[in-house]
Amino acid sequence: MLGNTLVGRYQIISHLGGGGFGETFVACDTHLPGLPKCVVKKLQPQANDPATLEIARRLFDTEAQVLYKLGTCDRIPQLLAYFEENAEFYLVQELILGHDLSKELTPGKTYTQEEVTVLLQEILTILEFVHQQNVIHRDINPRNLLRREDGRLILIDFGAVKQITTQVVTPKGENKSTVVIGTPGYIPGEQAQGNPKFSSDIYAVGIVAIQALTGLLPHQLEHDADTHEIIWQNHSQVSPEFAKFIDKMICYDFRQRYASATAALQALTDINQPESNTIAITPTLPPAKVRFNQTKKSIFLKLLLAILLISATATASVLVVNNINSNNATELAKKGNTFFELQRYKDALSAYQKAVEIRPDYAKGWNGQGKTLSRLKQYQEALTAYDKTIQLQPDYVEAWSGRGFALQSLQRYSEAIASFDKALQLNESYPEVWNARGEVFSSLKQYDQAIKSYDRAIEFKADAYESWYNKGLALQSLKEYNEAINAYNKAIEIKSDYQGAWYNLGNSLVNLNRYEDAFKAYDKAVQYHTNYPIAWLSRGNVLIILRRYPEAIESFNQVIKLQPNSYQAWYGKGWSEHQNQRYADAIKSYNKAATIRPNTYEVWYSLGNSQYILQKYQEAIASYNKAVRYKANHHESWYSRGNAFFNLKQYQQAIASYEQAIKHKPDYNQAVNARDEAQRQLQAATPKPVVVPALPSSEFTSPSPEN
Repeated sequence: MLGNTLVGRYQIISHLGGGGFGETFVACDTHLPGLPKCVVKKLQPQANDPATLEIARRLFDTEAQVLYKLGTCDRIPQLLAYFEENAEFYLVQELILGHDLSKELTPGKTYTQEEVTVLLQEILTILEFVHQQNVIHRDINPRNLLRREDGRLILIDFGAVKQITTQVVTPKGENKSTVVIGTPGYIPGEQAQGNPKFSSDIYAVGIVAIQALTGLLPHQLEHDADTHEIIWQNHSQVSPEFAKFIDKMICYDFRQRYASATAALQALTDINQPESNTIAITPTLPPAKVRFNQTKKSIFLKLLLAILLISATATASVLVVNNINSNNATELAKKGNTFFELQRYKDALSAYQKAVEIRPDYAKGWNGQGKTLSRLKQYQEALTAYDKTIQLQPDYVEAWSGRGFALQSLQRYSEAIASFDKALQLNESYPEVWNARGEVFSSLKQYDQAIKSYDRAIEFKADAYESWYNKGLALQSLKEYNEAINAYNKAIEIKSDYQGAWYNLGNSLVNLNRYEDAFKAYDKAVQYHTNYPIAWLSRGNVLIILRRYPEAIESFNQVIKLQPNSYQAWYGKGWSEHQNQRYADAIKSYNKAATIRPNTYEVWYSLGNSQYILQKYQEAIASYNKAVRYKANHHESWYSRGNAFFNLKQYQQAIASYEQAIKHKPDYNQAVNARDEAQRQLQAATPKPVVVPALPSSEFTSPSPEN
């Protein structure tokens, strides 16, 4: 792979590592200014038969889309590209410079409760974003947590990507995973059995915390023989509340753990919340006097008389109790609906649960539980509630659709489609379900089927802008850019401030080399959503292509305002300032980029060029030295270094630099000519020795004695 260029763009520079799932390389992007470095992951499926490759292809596209969405968080590497070449799959991601936590959590080294609290807060905050995107990481361990050079943690290497390489097709044509995804010691039981949950990630984070507290590796920890719970507290000193918190994270039964990173983060916050010295006092009011008007009193007396009359038989009593329970369940469900509308989901769930406790066969109460649990992202529990609803009322269309949405969030796509189909069989004019059905097919890379579903959603709801947008994404995935543009334009026609549609419209236009139109689309995206860093970055990159450097600088400034440590923004800003002949400003921007990513040769090379133009040759040489330190075969850095020495009339050093440039690029005519000129200058500057001619020996005579 070394030296190869993938899809005519990504040139492999070095090998980072590899294993059963594939290989990882460092590459340079030859299509961007300065040839920035990136990480290329080559995924290797277990088999190369057509059926297995098709499964891997579908998974690859689905997970790439997930990684792209996750990369909007600055604590997760950004996905720059993904492609298939020669039946092999590649991901291109942002290169993160730093070290992983295994370098910090070394055996025997222990951390205090306060230090581990800070560590947990940072990890759980990243994981909260991941879980909010309905993604389970599956492989959290110290090696997948990088300490970036600015001191912040970065979460890498999502296990879902590894799933692509572990699929085979059985003789019966079934899709089967052959390898458990995860790192031994950090995998809970349900994940080892192939059924990971959000709480599986919580377990792994808990193990990392115990490793920090005890200085022990996971395999060194003891387990209770009866409960299978981990015994660790005897190796550390923590408060009882903190120990209880860690124990809940690592419960053997996943149902007893925190259900998500949000829940764990809130519990950790509560532990560290200082106690208040004030007590809130609720005033006690006298009970209100109940007064019946004559009509209500008459009704009440009649009802009381009726109850007394029918209480003579046991059967009548049961009927009355059931009627009262039914009314209470109905009122509780209505109360739950009110809380749901107010987004008070925990209160809503409590009301629905009480309703079904009173009346276990109350389908509306079970359905209410299902939709509330879904909003709380407890999808497995929501699924149980929906199944109970359908068991009680098989034609409950809202339960079938809700069940489909829960399955979609759990990435159980085939089952989700079946549920959506059942809901649509009961009610065909259900645009939200048609749209969700399309999203599932898109996740499966079955874009033609997805487009058909989006079209049905639009048929029943012409102004369904989300369906037009999703249709555009599907068409863009099929590289049908003109049709995608039409779909995005329709979404924008309905919702003019739809920033996502404007942004992806720009992406499709870029693929058609319509850069001016792409700029206008990105410009609209940031007009409607000013805090949209990726749109600002794309806007800046297009402006560079259009050579509108002052505007590009403004775009990159907006990215920096939102993401101060965006290397791409600082580098793009420096590049634009250099092209705009603002060399001193370019030097400042490049220096900032170098602070963020000091091991990147492109920034040092570009910095050297700006210094060279300002005739700061010694500083330029220092920058070029850094460039060749991080990429020894970068011929342009060697050539520029030679030019700087030449201008300082240090011809010997200039010649040595030119020789290095020629070594790495033998046909580099500029370097050959420059070397020859340096050699001529060196010869001209070297003083020639004075030669005294020797006389023939015959001319010398010995003096005579007389003389």
